[in-house]
Amino acid sequence: MAVLPIRIMGDPVLHAPAAAVGEITDEIRTLVADMYDTMDAAPGVGLAAPQVGVPLRIYVYTYVDDDDRPWRGEIINPELWMTPSEPGAPDQEEESEGCLSFPGERFALRRSDRVRVTGTDLEGAPVRIDVEGWRARIMQHEFDHLNGILYVDRLSDGDAKTVQKIARKRGWSRGGASWMPGVDDLEG
Repeated sequence: MAVLPIRIMGDPVLHAPAAAVGEITDEIRTLVADMYDTMDAAPGVGLAAPQVGVPLRIYVYTYVDDDDRPWRGEIINPELWMTPSEPGAPDQEEESEGCLSFPGERFALRRSDRVRVTGTDLEGAPVRIDVEGWRARIMQHEFDHLNGILYVDRLSDGDAKTVQKIARKRGWSRGGASWMPGVDDLEG
């Protein structure tokens, strides 16, 4: 398979809702395999199709918990339900997240601690995932990508201003920027 360039904040594909996948074809299977390769090379814990320039409702995820248990999969045409998040400011240590489409930076963001995601896998079989903690955070983060939302769009005013300064300084506010995992060291 192949490692694909990852689009950076400002690219129009990242800021528009993705379309539903109508049929699971060989092209979709190849895209998902390439997304796994790209996510692993970055490295990341999730990757949505819009992040590699494909405006479809697909994401992949991978995570190893504190007990070294691996968790990996893909979801096509996901739906997300979540419990309300706890009120208050996010914890800078426990709730910081990053994004491969805003590489090299981390900001604290309050998210729901429990979610349910449904959709289908590459075989068209139904998928239902009930998770909490970091796994729930990953599901919410990737689902947001399918709706044209980056996690930096959800930050508080102070952090949002910092994001805009970083984007302007790096030339990301114009759109059209990308980086290549395994070649560019933007997540280091």
